[in-house]
Amino acid sequence: MHLTLLKCKLHRACVTHAEVDYEGSCAIDEELLTLAGIREYEQIQIYNVTNGERFTTYAIRAEPGSRVISVNGAAAHKAAPGDRVIICAYAAMTEAEADAYRPALVYLNEHNRVTRTGDFIPAQVA
Repeated sequence: MHLTLLKCKLHRACVTHAEVDYEGSCAIDEELLTLAGIREYEQIQIYNVTNGERFTTYAIRAEPGSRVISVNGAAAHKAAPGDRVIICAYAAMTEAEADAYRPALVYLNEHNRVTRTGDFIPAQVA
């Protein structure tokens, strides 16, 4: 049996561009892609914290160091510059692989600068 687990995420990234007329996808600063472990053209899920939209697209590279998060094509209708989003990628793995796996978690501020990284999410308390 294979399970689908969170591979990595960019937590609370700030959308810098929404380009309806650009070929679809989400352009992400190459440094952030590398840090999170998201591959170019990999399927990603985007969860818009600002407006509640959730959608699937794929990642493309933006200039390294630019801090760009550009939601493009039809998805540009689901996010606007200034929106805070969570960008996730998932991976299929066996139960044995899942037992040893830790996701790459990258936390960003409103300028898409890394505030911290981690590999687990603490238990939610009541």
